[in-house]
Amino acid sequence: MSDQQVAVITGANRGIGLELARHYAREGWRVIGVCRSGSEELAAIASQVIDGVDVTADSGIERLVDALAGERIDLLINNAGLLQDNQLGSIDLDSLRTLMEVNAYAPLRIAEALAPQIPAGGKIANITSRMGSIADNDSGGRYGYRASKAALNAFGKSLAIDLKPQGVAVAQLHPGYVQTRMVSFGGLISPEESARGLAACIERLSLENSGSFWHSNGEELPW
Repeated sequence: MSDQQVAVITGANRGIGLELARHYAREGWRVIGVCRSGSEELAAIASQVIDGVDVTADSGIERLVDALAGERIDLLINNAGLLQDNQLGSIDLDSLRTLMEVNAYAPLRIAEALAPQIPAGGKIANITSRMGSIADNDSGGRYGYRASKAALNAFGKSLAIDLKPQGVAVAQLHPGYVQTRMVSFGGLISPEESARGLAACIERLSLENSGSFWHSNGEELPW
């Protein structure tokens, strides 16, 4: 088995996921990018691209697991996510369900499916949002997005506890307000800056601080 470390990154075809792929490839990791639709940029960076993966479908999870059979995974980054707006008076329950499927259930399903392939010393990073913080909510709205990220935070905390005996650490990481397509490129920091901060958080993640909820700038966030 190769000594090269392996990072599996979902939603790796653009934005933050692509910059994380670029970062770890530059650091000498074997990067496996997972996405629904590939991109030329990702193909030029990743050692392997697993496309056609719908993380909300049984067939998508099965495709991912089959493609990674026998692969050691040193770092799993659950980055794929969806933003839809739901305000009081116009809440769309189908939208809420979709947000939960993409932002919360899919990362949990992927972590559960791939956990046996993560060795002691391995890590899982769930890309969440400070909008999933109940204590930090001072503006209301965004019902589905907030709830889905709060659920992801809860799932990540339980994963940290359940995987600790296996020697696997888990973190929930807020990337910042990033200039990506998800927010119509109206963010405050670039994907490159966000990826650097996220990677620094992942670097300091250990079994001692597993289960933490951090901003990409290193600040610990309230639940």
